[in-house]
Amino acid sequence: MDIHNQLGAGFLEIVYKDAMEYELRCSGINYQRERLYEVNYKEIILPHKFYADFVIYDKIILEIKSATGIHDQFIAQAVNYLKVSKNRLALIVNFGELKLNYKRIVL
Repeated sequence: MDIHNQLGAGFLEIVYKDAMEYELRCSGINYQRERLYEVNYKEIILPHKFYADFVIYDKIILEIKSATGIHDQFIAQAVNYLKVSKNRLALIVNFGELKLNYKRIVL
């Protein structure tokens, strides 16, 4: 909320990611930024990799968006991250609107 209150809507995603990293670090929250996940398919690792924006406490996928709404493709992306990470909870936080918007996804 503090990020949205300070910056408002309209910045690129990277600005909100940088602000989120600052807030997580200041709060002492264990996180990884741009965590790489590989896709295992029939005993091989596919060449394309996934990069989750943040992984909190090695359990929660946090995806930052700056768009007009939380689109189905964002939800599908988060579900894919959950599948490859074997985590169960993802949060999509969208800073792209006048009101902060988020979606919680549980597998």
